[in-house]
Amino acid sequence: MLDRPVRRLIDPWLDLLAGMLAAARIPADAITVIGFVLGMLGCLAIASNQPLVGLGLILANRLADGLDGMVARRNGSSDVGGFLDFVLDILFYGGVPFSFAVADPALLLPACFLIYSFMGTTGSFLTYAVISAKRGVTSDAEKKKSFFYSIGLMEGTETVIFFVLFCVLPTHFAVLAWTFGVLCWLTILIRIVTGVLVFRGTP
Repeated sequence: MLDRPVRRLIDPWLDLLAGMLAAARIPADAITVIGFVLGMLGCLAIASNQPLVGLGLILANRLADGLDGMVARRNGSSDVGGFLDFVLDILFYGGVPFSFAVADPALLLPACFLIYSFMGTTGSFLTYAVISAKRGVTSDAEKKKSFFYSIGLMEGTETVIFFVLFCVLPTHFAVLAWTFGVLCWLTILIRIVTGVLVFRGTP
């Protein structure tokens, strides 16, 4: 929900950095993989009861996620890059709540609920994209994504906000995870209703 207005604010600054990385001939795929490694190190820090260290690494991961696509558009995007970007993001997203459950097994239930909710948002997102591609809609309006991104209540910006709250307020993880999960289910419901209304007609 907040992705587009936030990207309008931060993209000019990210574009400057992306220009320097592209000029240095740093591959976009390398940025994607490095970002994933940083995110996984962040999860390891959280699992080791160092949530603030984890927060710094999570933010580094998100910075890399914002840069890799910009560098790819400058140096030439690829299907492999789009594939890696999405798959590694999903692994990272699920790793964050899992890491809190590792740090404190008492948090297992809310962590599982949130990961289950991520399955719903990811599944509805990908299914919407697949059917859209079948109908000839293969990218967003700005042509910045590898495939169609359906808008939802919980998107990347909201996810980052909750991840920050998890790390800054780890004792409140359970309440935050339940809240985040419920909001994810609202997104799933919106996508299901939208998909039924949009796809019920002839392509």
